Amino acid sequence: MDTRLLRYFVTVVESGTVSAAAQQLHMTQPSLSRQVRQLERELNLRLFLRQSGRLHLTTEGREFLETAKDLLHRHREAAEYAAQLANGRMARISLAAPTTTLTDIVAPFVATFRPEDPVPSVSEIAIDSETARTLGSYDMVIAPVRWPQSAHAPHLASLPVWAYVPPHHRWAGQQHVNLEALVDETLILPTMRFKARRVFEAALDHAELRPVTTLETRHSQVAQALAAAGRGVAILTDDARYGLQPLLIHHQGQPLQIHLYAAWRAGHHAHGTLTEFAERLKEFCQIRYPPNRNLSAK
Repeated sequence: MDTRLLRYFVTVVESGTVSAAAQQLHMTQPSLSRQVRQLERELNLRLFLRQSGRLHLTTEGREFLETAKDLLHRHREAAEYAAQLANGRMARISLAAPTTTLTDIVAPFVATFRPEDPVPSVSEIAIDSETARTLGSYDMVIAPVRWPQSAHAPHLASLPVWAYVPPHHRWAGQQHVNLEALVDETLILPTMRFKARRVFEAALDHAELRPVTTLETRHSQVAQALAAAGRGVAILTDDARYGLQPLLIHHQGQPLQIHLYAAWRAGHHAHGTLTEFAERLKEFCQIRYPPNRNLSAK
């Protein structure tokens, strides 16, 4: 349906006469009358009764008037929103991240949003999500994933893989523990859907080591709870909970780490805005996780 015809109809009603509406629309009266009749033919509705040279709304015309006003309002909103998109502005921003990143980084970052920022929506994704589909589904994805060269994926932070021990553990007070020492402990490990587990397993393979005893859990907070209960050493990248002490895990004198990126698809209409958000998120990560905190090899 041509929105011009709807606008003509509403203007005639609000102006009171066809001549007044024609003057307001900068049209001739006969031309406007033809447009109104065309709308009636398209709708198969009698919108006006023509009596003594004046138009009077029919009952169906009065009912359709509210629909016409609503459609015009939505059309204006759509046009304004399209103009914002064309100019690279965002009214809303969709963010996605794996579980740990969402809980420890994305959600706290969203809490810093300003009133003028886009309205955020946040979704949880699997770390193995197909990259092209994921980038096509969200404005920005924050994940410890190596993205294809076609994507924009600035580095945000390098975060340690921690060995968490309770305060009464014999290692409490240390800043790091060597990978070789860990394999003699009961290790509480997240599943392979967590990047920390993958990095840890890769280091074990490289060192040709196997832990004596392991416990596996699908939930990182449960892993920390088990460590707090003295059931073993939890291997995670999560923020510390339950009074646990984080120890860096050293392999060949270097701490195990994951590398976090913010990614969005090439050609995104709001590339400039997303670049600014990535910079803000990087600064947020640097404040929350200072780059040099406990990372020196000792």
